[in-house]
Amino acid sequence: MTTVIKGQPTSAEVRQALKAEGRPVVLACSLGKDSLAAWIALERDGIEVVPVYFWSIPRLPMVEESIAKIEAVFGVRIHQYPHPRWFRTLNNCVYQSPDHCGIIDAAGLVEMTYEDERPLILEDLGLPPDTWECDGVRACDNPYRRASLTRHGLMKKTTRKASVIADWTKKECMDAIAERGIGLPPDYELFGRSFDGLDMRFMKPLRENRPEDFEIVRKWYPFIKADELRWEHYGL
Repeated sequence: MTTVIKGQPTSAEVRQALKAEGRPVVLACSLGKDSLAAWIALERDGIEVVPVYFWSIPRLPMVEESIAKIEAVFGVRIHQYPHPRWFRTLNNCVYQSPDHCGIIDAAGLVEMTYEDERPLILEDLGLPPDTWECDGVRACDNPYRRASLTRHGLMKKTTRKASVIADWTKKECMDAIAERGIGLPPDYELFGRSFDGLDMRFMKPLRENRPEDFEIVRKWYPFIKADELRWEHYGL
């Protein structure tokens, strides 16, 4: 049963409004179930999707494999850009060795937010500044998202962001993915969700099941195992 979001249009109405504009939309694609379902919903309604993925680790094999499979299903390239976390963790020397800290400091990386990256990405994609950015945020995912969608709406004209499956249930998402024949990325088998961090929830399963991927992470964050050791010692 589709979720009702008080005082807001249905997500189908949101997609129809996007379709009426007759322009491509950018999709923030985490490769997870919600963003894949959002892609399918937009595709069904005949809306051109330009998917964007924000990587936390450049060229991680697990991610590259997932992207290649998804691109093959949709026949559309997924454009990749650095996650704001990338700049923040490096500049703060998170899990870095002393020799890395000196190199990072000398590099003088400018920290970027999503808002900073948005105009640069749109320019890179050759899209106008008022292009809609779509996501797979759903009201029934948690109370905070429902409250935000109820208060701020499914289409935010000031930020040009649209939640295109906000009233979908998890079942609707999974059914759409199964019908499209995509399958979930290996993240769900390893972490129970899409890859989204450097803490033990992600790094321990990665180290144990995909050691080559973990070694790539360790090249960028030499002391990455520190969080796992902290959990083992303090039980937090």
